[in-house]
Amino acid sequence: MNSNPNVPPPFGVYTPLVTFFHEDESLDLESISKHVLRMAEGKVAGLVIQGSNGEAPHLLHDERKLLVATVKRTLTENGFPGIKLIVGCGAASVRETLLYLSEAREAGADYGLILPPAYWTAGMSAPVIEKFYRDVASSAVMPFLIYNFPGVTGGIDISSDSIISLAKENPAIVGVKLTCGNVGKLQRVASALPGGQFAALAGKSDFCLPALVAGSHGVIAALANLVPKLHSELLRLYEAGDLKAAIELQSKLSNADWALLKSGVAGVKKTVAENFGYGCGKSRRPLGNGPAEVAAEVSGPIDLVVALEKSLS
Repeated sequence: MNSNPNVPPPFGVYTPLVTFFHEDESLDLESISKHVLRMAEGKVAGLVIQGSNGEAPHLLHDERKLLVATVKRTLTENGFPGIKLIVGCGAASVRETLLYLSEAREAGADYGLILPPAYWTAGMSAPVIEKFYRDVASSAVMPFLIYNFPGVTGGIDISSDSIISLAKENPAIVGVKLTCGNVGKLQRVASALPGGQFAALAGKSDFCLPALVAGSHGVIAALANLVPKLHSELLRLYEAGDLKAAIELQSKLSNADWALLKSGVAGVKKTVAENFGYGCGKSRRPLGNGPAEVAAEVSGPIDLVVALEKSLS
């Protein structure tokens, strides 16, 4: 067990990194390193590796270890050792989840991020899911966050009651990523658990500002792959009490987030490549490549926030 398992990740912006591949579907470590540095320069508090946007189900164990080690080395060698690494470690069994946690820790991770098991969806009642997390927490080599994303778990949606009780009982559970978009759930969790011991995090740019009002510890946002500085700016505006400017920026981020969702994970990578000059829109099959053409209603909101990102010093 980690010697200090009840310290949550710090408040801030976390980018769930996309994983760049070459045309032959091998890891493009050069583009990944360039992406990591741009995120670091965008003042993110941390990086989420091997999440949904990182195509975790498509990566082998050795590739996962190499990826984490590459990100850690890139940050350290370029003067960003304080940026936290949260690594996706969810699996269908407690045994493999613990193995992923161990491998990620050895490669340089600070925290794990764990989806509920979803293969046997019909059998995943609340008690079964809670026991899964308790069993993982009892043997975990590092602290971790619960990952609630019904869209990738066959509709499994962990309740605030389960999250709160698990966090209170298990010091290794230090946060939750709520991609479900339920701000009421975030409010209940944040109000029930001390901020110094638990981080309830919004899981999308789309509701970042409302989530901050509800007690979010920051945001884990796919759109930050494009515009990390804008997300950092939104948090700054909120903390400074400039609600009018924060609402205006949130509107732009919400529209861009919705547009980006329509292009898929490969589309995120293609948009990064087109605007920042590294990587390509290649994903491992069956996801395929980014769209050949992007409709104006998709490109317009994204172009707007990219232009704003590039205008920030």
